[in-house]
Amino acid sequence: MSETPTATTELTSQYSTQVADDLERNLKEQARLSGEIDALQAQLAALRHDNTVLVSIQQALGVSAAPAAEAVATVPAPRKKQQPTAKAAGKRKQAEKSPAPSRKRTGKKATAKEPTTPSTPAMSATAPTLVDLVREHLAGQSEPRSAAEITTALGQQHPERTIKTTVVRTTLEGLVAKTQAQRTKQGTSVFYTAAESAGSSPQDEPAAEPSA
Repeated sequence: MSETPTATTELTSQYSTQVADDLERNLKEQARLSGEIDALQAQLAALRHDNTVLVSIQQALGVSAAPAAEAVATVPAPRKKQQPTAKAAGKRKQAEKSPAPSRKRTGKKATAKEPTTPSTPAMSATAPTLVDLVREHLAGQSEPRSAAEITTALGQQHPERTIKTTVVRTTLEGLVAKTQAQRTKQGTSVFYTAAESAGSSPQDEPAAEPSA
C-alpha cells in the first residue's frame, strides 16, 4: 500500500515540471510574437504614410496634365472629310442658300458667351495662390501644424475656395524642397513649420543698409 502514494507523487511532480516548462515556453513565444507584431505595425504605418504622400504627388501631377489630355481629345475634328460626295454637295448647297439665319444664331450665342469669359481671369488674377496662403499661414503659427490642420484653417478663412488635404500636403512638400518650410515627424504624424532662414534673411538686409 505504501508504494502507490509514492508513485502518484512522482507522477504529479513530473507533470508539474512539464507544465511549468510549457508555460515558460508559451510566455517566451508570446513575447517574441508581440515584438514582431509591433515591428510589423510600425513598418505598416510608415508604408501607409509614404503611400499617402506618393498618391498626393501623383494626383498633383495628374491635375497639371489634365489640360493636355483635353487638348488631345479635341483633335479628332477632321472627320468631316469622310462624308460622301453627293450628300456633302447637297448639304453645302442648302447651307449656301440660307446663310443669314445661321449667322444670326451664331452671333447671338457668341455675344451670350462673351461676358462670362473675361470675368474669370480677373478673379484669378486678384486671388492669391495656394502656395502664398500656405506660406503665410505657416509664418503666422508658433507651433508645428499638420497638413489636415492647415487645410481646415484655410478652408475656414477662404470658404469660397475648395482646398483639399492632398493638394495642401503636396504644396507643403514643395516648400520643404525649396527650404521655405521645415518638416518634423512625431511618431507616424508629420508636422510643418515656417523655415527659420526665410524669416531671418529679410531682417538682416535692412539692418545692413544703415551701416553703409
